[in-house]
Amino acid sequence: MARCFFTVAIVALSSWQPAQAQDKPQPVTVRKLTLVEYATVFYPSGNLNIEAYVYSPKGSGPFPAVVYNHGNRGPDKEKDEAPTEYIGNALKEAGYVVLVTERRGWGKSDGQGYADAVGKDDPDKLAQRLNHEADDVLAAVEYVRTLPHVDRKHVGVMGWSLGGQVTLLAAARGHDIQVAVAQAPGALSWAKSPTVQKLLKEAAGKIDVPTALMAAENDATTENVRTLSEILQKRKIPQELIVYPPFAPKGDADGSHPGHYLFGPGGVDIWKADLLKFIGPRLGK
Repeated sequence: MARCFFTVAIVALSSWQPAQAQDKPQPVTVRKLTLVEYATVFYPSGNLNIEAYVYSPKGSGPFPAVVYNHGNRGPDKEKDEAPTEYIGNALKEAGYVVLVTERRGWGKSDGQGYADAVGKDDPDKLAQRLNHEADDVLAAVEYVRTLPHVDRKHVGVMGWSLGGQVTLLAAARGHDIQVAVAQAPGALSWAKSPTVQKLLKEAAGKIDVPTALMAAENDATTENVRTLSEILQKRKIPQELIVYPPFAPKGDADGSHPGHYLFGPGGVDIWKADLLKFIGPRLGK
């Protein structure tokens, strides 16, 4: 493993009830809260209702929390609900409340779909969309802090691919986020999108919280994480760059960049310990 460090199913939920977001004009709508592994809720982001899934450890807490951001599922799956159980369960078992957010246009969330909003290679539309999805991430951070079993002083953000991009954009705006983890952020678009490069480099120039960047050696590129790591290092932001050996996914996955799927369910056992080691001290564990 090449690593670089710089100074830098069915289980009962806990007894909490989803709270209404504070100082927001719209109420939170509970879609289901039964004997399931997670609760499906809606939280407000501007004038939109955003779908999310809340995983909770046993007990009353308060627990630190992580907001997780999924990647681009493709236009044919934008409206599919994706609770991302492998993330929710891995972090829940480690003692974290996890909020997996669909963000606008994904799943049952309000808003225009990603493909329609971005269009074909339109840099302005892409930049606007990524920043709007970062708005949804920050709204998710605000929402998760209203949950009675969450330690509101210890909330982090993480995401994979497209979700890694919006994770970094959100972390760059602050909002008292304690830690950020980006897995393969923009790896599939870095080489062909000056817009993605510009936005992520600008974000790295503003982030002031500990940040971990993870990639597989055989992803489309590792230049993305290496470049962002160098920016953070120069700014003396506590950070960690981990580039894992080549990864071979099982099952149906795009064979052109197999390393990108390291951060799907098939690779979680490879990087979970590194993730928990990085976020734990920053989230009071």
